[in-house]
Amino acid sequence: MGAWWVRPMGRTQWDSSLFACLGRNDEFCSSDLEVCLLGSTVPCMLYGSNAERLGSTPGTFATHCLPYCGLYLIGNSFFGGNCIAPWFSYPSRTAIRRKFNLEGSCEALDRSCGCCGSFVEDDLQREQCESACDFATHVFCHPCALCQEGREIRRRVPHPGFNAQPILVMIPPGEQSMGRGA
Repeated sequence: MGAWWVRPMGRTQWDSSLFACLGRNDEFCSSDLEVCLLGSTVPCMLYGSNAERLGSTPGTFATHCLPYCGLYLIGNSFFGGNCIAPWFSYPSRTAIRRKFNLEGSCEALDRSCGCCGSFVEDDLQREQCESACDFATHVFCHPCALCQEGREIRRRVPHPGFNAQPILVMIPPGEQSMGRGA
């Protein structure tokens, strides 16, 4: 098991930061705007879309969007804010981080300021620390976390409903005429 300050091979950073609400001005700019609008107005749809792209099994959207929506409504009705749904959705951040081998929040803090490395001794403790950070990110910065995850997934995974097969276009030949030698 490696020491905490040695990053595992191939670990990459997130494509955009947690607070880059509108993403970047690149070929995914319109997708980033869509993610921002969904995350700020209907987070249940963004969460369902993220889960669908990540899992890409039939019914994934509904099995994630509907429970999230219920928890969102309960939290807003009884507590005045979306305080229950983040408890349900934070495992998706851990799954995204693992699937794409992304560095976690604790690892990023250690890289930038060196403040987290002293208490984590092995990979299991590191993963537990990162899962706790994923949870804290969802609880305290929930809309931003959903949007960051949405931007990351959209840059890495095509939508499961998009069938990217080449289309053969046949063009008829130009006008032909019969005649003798040119």
